[in-house]
Amino acid sequence: QVQLVESGGGLVQAGGSLRLSCAASGLPISTYIMAWFRQAPGKDREFVSAISWRDSSTDYVDSVKGRFTISRDNAKNIIYLQMNTLNDEDTAVYYCAAKRYGRLGDYAYPYWGQGTQVTVSS
Repeated sequence: QVQLVESGGGLVQAGGSLRLSCAASGLPISTYIMAWFRQAPGKDREFVSAISWRDSSTDYVDSVKGRFTISRDNAKNIIYLQMNTLNDEDTAVYYCAAKRYGRLGDYAYPYWGQGTQVTVSS
């Protein structure tokens, strides 16, 4: 049984930083594409970032490039999203997702976590 459990969300002031974690069980992240998505109130779910298992290549939505960094610790089976210089547009529920193959930035991920809330106060 696959489980993805996010943690690390919270309330942070604009300009601050947070690091999200996604602990995976039931699948080895070393052979999965791992991704972060987010959904703000009243908006559709949005792709944020992903990392490939083949070559550790990464992809980011334009709005977070230069501020967010995705990484993976295969030994711990955890992925991270380091978020710096946060602004109020980053307020959302952040979800971890996993799939075996495909494009990093599409939405065809079969495995999802329950999400963790990030709130940025201005």
